[in-house]
Amino acid sequence: MRRIGLFGGSFDPVHNAHVALAQLALDRLRLDELRWVPAGQPWQKSRELAPAADRVAMLALAMQGEPRFMLERSEVERGGPSYTLDTVRELQAAQPGAQWFLIVGQDQCAGLHTWHGFEELLERVTLAVANRPGTPVVPNPQLGAVAPQAIPLPMMDVSSTEIRRRIAAGQGIDDLVPAAVARYIDQHRLYRGNARS
Repeated sequence: MRRIGLFGGSFDPVHNAHVALAQLALDRLRLDELRWVPAGQPWQKSRELAPAADRVAMLALAMQGEPRFMLERSEVERGGPSYTLDTVRELQAAQPGAQWFLIVGQDQCAGLHTWHGFEELLERVTLAVANRPGTPVVPNPQLGAVAPQAIPLPMMDVSSTEIRRRIAAGQGIDDLVPAAVARYIDQHRLYRGNARS
């Protein structure tokens, strides 16, 4: 039975903490592959994202060198809001018999009960929650008896919001994103207009 991880997000832009978590998930969950799932239209985000083509291109650059990383484009190709449940249904129908792991951060886990169809989602996947070292996974009482697996995440003070702010302010980001991603952002002049939150 193949073990497949799903790691979704806006990845606006993808950064070093994303890559570190994905690598840890491969190892700790003994995954055969990890699929990065860039969101098309995140229904819980109000701000405008960078174009999907740019976010996908940056992900492709960040994934280089790890053959178990796969880019899953279903959400950017599907119209309408991006619901994780729709993606999971689609992928499971295409690849029955695999064991699926949904990788989320502690903050996402805290709000998971607000996700579209979260009960069915949790019946279909094994939940894996990233947490800072020394910080236990705090159970979300709204999720019932679901016992998530913990993936200790190295202390990395990196956020896409801070990266966008630094670019808009003309500051460097070489220490926050993979080198190829930094070059792409510079070449395509992304995030220059304002510090979108």
